[in-house]
Amino acid sequence: MIFNLLTRFNARLARYCMYFAVLGIFLLVAVVAWQVFGRYVLNDTPTWAESLALVIVLYVTLLAASVGVRDAGHIGMESLLILVPEKPRHMLELVIHILVAIFGGIMVWHGGLLALSVINYQIPILHISEGFNHLPLVLSGALIVLFSIEHVLAMLHGKEVIPSWH
Repeated sequence: MIFNLLTRFNARLARYCMYFAVLGIFLLVAVVAWQVFGRYVLNDTPTWAESLALVIVLYVTLLAASVGVRDAGHIGMESLLILVPEKPRHMLELVIHILVAIFGGIMVWHGGLLALSVINYQIPILHISEGFNHLPLVLSGALIVLFSIEHVLAMLHGKEVIPSWH
């Protein structure tokens, strides 16, 4: 019951993260296109475009990477795991998901510390906190932990996580 709720919640959350990432890519293209247009056509480069593009890239990349963890789109060692017998392979996959969750927790912790350490500084041109640049690290880490927990529970229940795009 709880596993089914978690799976539905995570699938929806992953789908919304991907929608946000796709929207971010469109926004990134628009910002970079405006920067190129301003530089070469108007001969007046918009100074904010490069800083905004960097912020957008951070959000798109880290949110999409966390969805990759849920939907098994990340780089794995499956070619080596296939050589291992079934029972040890199951245990190794479980250990891998636990290690990925620990990595996500480290991202949350250290990303949060980093964001807090620079929260009083501003991105000069955008006039937003420098901590805003480090927030996607915290969000992505939290999502990785949540999605890894789903994978561990799925393995313990003998189920598979269905990718969110299905």
